[in-house]
Amino acid sequence: MLWHAIAPSRRYTKASHDVVRHPRLSSDAKVLILYVQGLPDGGTDLALSEHARKLDIKGRAYQRAKEQLLLCGFVHERRVVGERGRWVTQQIFSNVPLADTEVSSLWCGDGVGVAPSPSARFPTVGQPGPRTVGHQLPVDEEREKNYSRPPTEAPCVETVLESQTAEEIQAERVLLSLRHASRGLHLGVAEARVLVAQAVEWLRRGVSVGELRRVLSSDLPEGGVRSAVGFLRHRLTQKMPEATVPAACEVQPMPMPMSMSVQESERASESSGLGVALPPAVPRYVPPLVTCPGPGPEHVFRAMAGETECPDCRQAAAWARWAEHRIADLARDADGRQTQAQAQTQTQTQEQLSGWRGRLAAATAAAAARQEQEQEQEKGQGQGPEQAALSRVGADMPVPGGEHVAAGHGIG
Repeated sequence: MLWHAIAPSRRYTKASHDVVRHPRLSSDAKVLILYVQGLPDGGTDLALSEHARKLDIKGRAYQRAKEQLLLCGFVHERRVVGERGRWVTQQIFSNVPLADTEVSSLWCGDGVGVAPSPSARFPTVGQPGPRTVGHQLPVDEEREKNYSRPPTEAPCVETVLESQTAEEIQAERVLLSLRHASRGLHLGVAEARVLVAQAVEWLRRGVSVGELRRVLSSDLPEGGVRSAVGFLRHRLTQKMPEATVPAACEVQPMPMPMSMSVQESERASESSGLGVALPPAVPRYVPPLVTCPGPGPEHVFRAMAGETECPDCRQAAAWARWAEHRIADLARDADGRQTQAQAQTQTQTQEQLSGWRGRLAAATAAAAARQEQEQEQEKGQGQGPEQAALSRVGADMPVPGGEHVAAGHGIG
């Protein structure tokens, strides 16, 4: 390698070999160190990112170079509260690595981050300027008269809640909860209070909160709801259930029982609202206690429908009956499987006898049966088995001398 270097006589920056040959700094970080080190005295008012933008170091390349400088100790920064309560990011740059303790002394020695005293600034911020709006007053202010008293303030939320009844608060919650069922049914507080009266009427007519929510949020239009207030007002009006107030009719007064006093009858007639004396309340029927005849220690129970055993004993008896039926079913299944196996064995035997082996076995058995039958006949005639064999073959045997015996007749 040929080396040729001319040292500049002016406008140069001295760079340490520790910076140029630093193994953990990239070329962008080293260029930033040299660039900021050579800035004039009045060029330190800009942030490090502005100087990097002048060197065309932007985006991720600048972030990587800044992380390296912060990690190696060449750049230190912090966020402090500046003038007028605004947060400001302050940076300290050096061409040699500095520790945090050394940087803290620089922060305090230079007075960086120390708020000025209140008497050092002029109390008034800025100068008065011209009006930014037009000179012509609005039409409403021209027509109406200006009053000295302040406008009426909006009622407090707690006061409004106290003035509402329990039904109105419940209906308002139902209307405001419709936004969870569909986005098109999103209502504001003011919009919901417009519809509270109709919703309360639904509740007074016996409709539950869940049913009211289901009616208002189901079967929405396919194209969506354009106006939530108009849609809910129409549905509350059109689907209003009929009133459940009984019609006034003439009812014959019921006879007052002897055990009921006059004051009690008057209270009952006032509670009914129709001027009719209500009968006395029938006491609730309590079934008697019955002793259970089931096993175990003696115990009693209440027979609701004339039962003779307690529920536990009835359940135990039911389990026992089920076990008996189960055992019987298993026995029948075992017998059925055994019968099926025997039938299958017979079927296999018949299938085996239907081939040539079966025919051969049948022919052999038939021949054996015929032989036994012939032996029995010969025994009945008084001939032995050897004589019977000779008599069968003697007709065809040759006789010495050239004579033949055929069918027991000799030929000379």
